[in-house]
Formats: sequence, C-alpha cells, structure tokens
Amino acid sequence: MKAALRKELLQTLQVRFEKHAARHVGISWTAVLARLDAQAEALQAIAEMERTGGEPDVIGRDDASGAFIVCDCSAESPAGRRSLCYDRAALDGRKENKPAGSATELAKTMGIEILTELQYRELQSLGEFDRKTSSWIATPAAIRAKGGALFCDRRYDHVFVYHNGAESYYAARGFRGRVLV
Repeated sequence: MKAALRKELLQTLQVRFEKHAARHVGISWTAVLARLDAQAEALQAIAEMERTGGEPDVIGRDDASGAFIVCDCSAESPAGRRSLCYDRAALDGRKENKPAGSATELAKTMGIEILTELQYRELQSLGEFDRKTSSWIATPAAIRAKGGALFCDRRYDHVFVYHNGAESYYAARGFRGRVLV
C-alpha cells in the first residue's frame, strides 16, 4: 500500500475509533495501531473494507487469540458489496440474470470472513445496523447443501435471521465481514 493511502486510511480509522469509543471500551488506539503496523495483510483487508463502504472499526478482542476484531460498522450493508448471490455454486447455478459475483468469493478476495449469526448479533448489540438493508451471513453446510443461505437485518428493534435461495441477490442485500488484527 502506498504511504499516502496508508496514512489516509489510518487517519480515517483513528477518527472513527475515537468517535465510537463505546464499541471498544478498554482498547487504546496506540495498541491497535501497533498491531496494524505489524500486519500489512490485515491492513490491506481493512482498506478493502473501507473502499467498499464498510466503515470498519474495532469492536472488541478475540477471546482465543487476543487479536483485535475489526468489523464493518456502516449503518447499512456496505454499498460496494451488494447485489451478490451467496457463493460460487449459486452463481454457477443461475441460468440468466447473473449477478456480478458472490459474497463468499468477494470476502475471500478481500481477506475477510463473513459474519456468523452470533457475530452479527454481537455487532447489533453495539448499535443499530441494517435497518433498511440486509446482510448475508455464514451459512451452515446442512442448509447450504439444500440450496439455501441465511441473511439478517434489523427491523422493529429486533434482529431477524431469514433464509433465501443462495442464488438470489438484491440491491439492498450485501454482506458484512471482519478481520482479526
């Protein structure tokens, strides 16, 4: 990553980090910055999250590794990651009107993981997200094997989990991801 872009990204992340302190109580920007400086691959993934409209921010620490969790915190599902079916098998299965790609493939390309249902609910405990959009979530293999995929949103002050055919795609449905730093 070029120095000027890196500097701009880190400034954006710091401003967001300071503005939303309730998302990461007890975590200092200095500690996050030290990890980002040591992990160029993670910083590149975060740059992709930012570029596609995810507004990434630190939302806690991973219990197992102690790493910081950086997650998409945009109010709505990231605009640069919408109108995608769930995965490659779903994309290949469409006969016509194919979307530009799939959520799981884009997440892999970006170097992030799609949120699970539990992670999505944890994010929703930090604010109100997806009040007008929805986001694909990691789908259990048993559901995916039957052609389905899961997505979530927030309506009526409640987080809902739904199912759809994995090949479906909508202008208001994207996906949220996270990366450990």
